[in-house]
Amino acid sequence: MTYSITAQSKANNNASMQIKQSDINFGTTKASADTLANPAELFLGSFSACILKNVERFSILMKFEYTKAEITVGATRLEKPPRMDQINYKLKIYSDDDSLNINLLKKNIEKFGTIYNTVSQCCAINGTIIKTPN
Repeated sequence: MTYSITAQSKANNNASMQIKQSDINFGTTKASADTLANPAELFLGSFSACILKNVERFSILMKFEYTKAEITVGATRLEKPPRMDQINYKLKIYSDDDSLNINLLKKNIEKFGTIYNTVSQCCAINGTIIKTPN
């Protein structure tokens, strides 16, 4: 598999990227720091999307039903060199299905998530998954 996106920015302005049929604006200036996602937040968004995609994927393979999934992700940034050092996530699965095996789901997310595995090569990831009744 290969992936491709297009992105552009203008001097003293913000930027955008085009991914398939989606346009995503992001901030590159101080003026947009409080209103648009920055590159670090987009990175965490990609990490979150990977986990949520795998929840959907494994709901089919593991044969469990859920109504929604929510993830909160936080990261610690080091200064020299600037990089993400640790990522922490909390995933809530809203489900009344007794066949949902949280431990197996977490193991599968950690083993088969493309972005998850890429990130885990360079920084620590700590996560919890919680089953919440509908």
